[in-house]
Amino acid sequence: MRVSADDGCLPLPKSIRERFGEEFELIERSDRLILVPIPDDPLEALRDEAAASEKTAAQLEESALKEALEEAGE
Repeated sequence: MRVSADDGCLPLPKSIRERFGEEFELIERSDRLILVPIPDDPLEALRDEAAASEKTAAQLEESALKEALEEAGE
């Protein structure tokens, strides 16, 4: 989807807002921007995600650290 931010705003279609919500975090990664939906209850969303995983908490933490270091270029 291509959008224009002439006025500093990014218009999102109603179908996207209905699917992902109204609030997003805009993350800058070297040559791109990532739009990440913010759940109504972030802690509950994190608990649900962890519960759905077959990994232990330690394995999830290790995976998250590895991914963060890779994104940081380390």
